[in-house]
Amino acid sequence: MPDKNKIYFPHLDGLRFICFISIFFFHSFATDYKYISTSREYEIIKYFILGNADLGVNFFFVLSGFLITILLVQEKQLSSTINIKNFYIRRILRIWPLFYFCVFFGFVIFPVIKKMLGVEPHETANFWYYIFFVNNFDFIKHGLPDCSVLGVLWSIAIEEQFYLLWPLVLFYTPKKKLNYVFFIIIIGSFAFRMLYPLPLYLDYHTLAVISDMAVGGLAAYYCYKETWLVNFFASLHRLAIVLLYLIVIYLYLFKQTIFTGVWLPFERLVMGLLFACIIMEQNYSQKSLFKMGNNKLFSRLGKYTYGMYCLHMIAILIVATVLKKLNINTHLWQVILLEGTLSFFLAVFLAYISYYFYEKKFLALKDKFN
Repeated sequence: MPDKNKIYFPHLDGLRFICFISIFFFHSFATDYKYISTSREYEIIKYFILGNADLGVNFFFVLSGFLITILLVQEKQLSSTINIKNFYIRRILRIWPLFYFCVFFGFVIFPVIKKMLGVEPHETANFWYYIFFVNNFDFIKHGLPDCSVLGVLWSIAIEEQFYLLWPLVLFYTPKKKLNYVFFIIIIGSFAFRMLYPLPLYLDYHTLAVISDMAVGGLAAYYCYKETWLVNFFASLHRLAIVLLYLIVIYLYLFKQTIFTGVWLPFERLVMGLLFACIIMEQNYSQKSLFKMGNNKLFSRLGKYTYGMYCLHMIAILIVATVLKKLNINTHLWQVILLEGTLSFFLAVFLAYISYYFYEKKFLALKDKFN
């Protein structure tokens, strides 16, 4: 019998997939040929259209804050407490198996493959940072790892840090004062960005990006506790919805020219609030231009986004290496269309295999701790 108390948002799986596609494109289309990388067409695609596609990670953070908060708030509302042990076990069973496989691949398998290809590995990443989920600080300290698969795991580390602390915060904070906690975190994170407006800090430091989760959490709190916000988005005029998406598209395309200098620390706050509005519009609006849940393909693929995110760099590396060996990466269309398409389908395939033959064994255990 289905659990009537279980919260499910049918339109968020499709949003997850959109986030992944954005990140995938941001990491794709690298080329060693200068006549390709300096061509006008390549610069338009790589740097204008896709130059800010890493915002998909920001959206992931806001989504995580929204979902985790609404589930924990609901649990506290229904049972007057939060089973912290069960929460940790669920997160461990969902995140750790694939994360540590990627760590093993990056530090053990990848160097062996490089040596087999006649290339000497020169990994700068610190293994222990990855073991303890603080590898975002390793990224700040040592820069991009030699193995690009390790390079995408910084966001998983921040999410795990969030998962470690957030149930404790919600557990010990009285219900009536919970909203103040969100504002304190958002303001504190903004203050950190004002004090340390360095690119590596702004993008990878936990204190700089934690406001994304807090914005998502604040939206979840008010959606669950205050009917006025749900009613506001439920009755939102279609013109306002159009304006919301147009603003997001405009800021996506021109973010780097808008948020510069003293405005740089405002970027995460503005984009986080807009992403939270999109989440609430998708969940509650009765006049939406589209609902992601109606796109069955995107929603189905959204189920595998964690695997696709962790494994997509393996797919890109495989395809890029094979095409280079075959000498069919020497034209722009080959880099954009052929390499991009093959990498995407391979990423989906790897995530599918990982989900059903590896992750699902742990997910079956996870259900026992709901």
